[in-house]
Amino acid sequence: MQLLKYLQSQGLGSRKQCQWLIDNDCVTINGALWNNPKSVIEPDTVKTLNIDGDDVVVVPMPYFYILLNKPADFETSHKPQQYPSVFSLFPDHMRNIDMQAVGRLDADTTGVLLITNDGQFNHRMTSPKHKAAKIYRVTLKHAADDSLCETLKHGVLLHDDNETVRAAEAFLADEKTLIMTITEGKYHQVKRMVAAAGNRVEHLHRDKFSDWDTQDLGFGEWKFI
Repeated sequence: MQLLKYLQSQGLGSRKQCQWLIDNDCVTINGALWNNPKSVIEPDTVKTLNIDGDDVVVVPMPYFYILLNKPADFETSHKPQQYPSVFSLFPDHMRNIDMQAVGRLDADTTGVLLITNDGQFNHRMTSPKHKAAKIYRVTLKHAADDSLCETLKHGVLLHDDNETVRAAEAFLADEKTLIMTITEGKYHQVKRMVAAAGNRVEHLHRDKFSDWDTQDLGFGEWKFI
């Protein structure tokens, strides 16, 4: 990949802006100055990238996969309406790269959120036929017993829906903490299922999505996986 195209792929600006960076000796890769826009670079060999004296995050190419521990009061959207976007948690240059969340989490929901530029991966992880498991830790408004879990596993009819949905697994960690696994991704599904079963969600945290948990990331922290 030519240097100019590589800088553009990293979200560092338009072709003209990246050309300016190169012409003005602003680009240092792996400790060496790069000032020929036609130089060929292998993206996999880039360990450090410095632009005009500042180190910037190197985004893996051609595809990247991000694990984010989503904090509350952030919207899973590029065009948020009420709260900041989860994409605002990334460095400026990364927000110029086309990337999408794998599914969505409500603004008040926390936990594992995957973000990628790999459309096929995104489709595979969100398609109901692949049954990717999502494990949620649900804080309930009312104390519950095992009958709630049995109801959720047997299936409930969601309000304004004609389809019965079931939890793949459900158990109580304590009387107000439900651990629930689903393999679908309907709108507000966990909240609606719990409501249909006669309780209410006070707080919702996604502990795991398929093989990924938060891996000790703090809220708002992320890493490439």
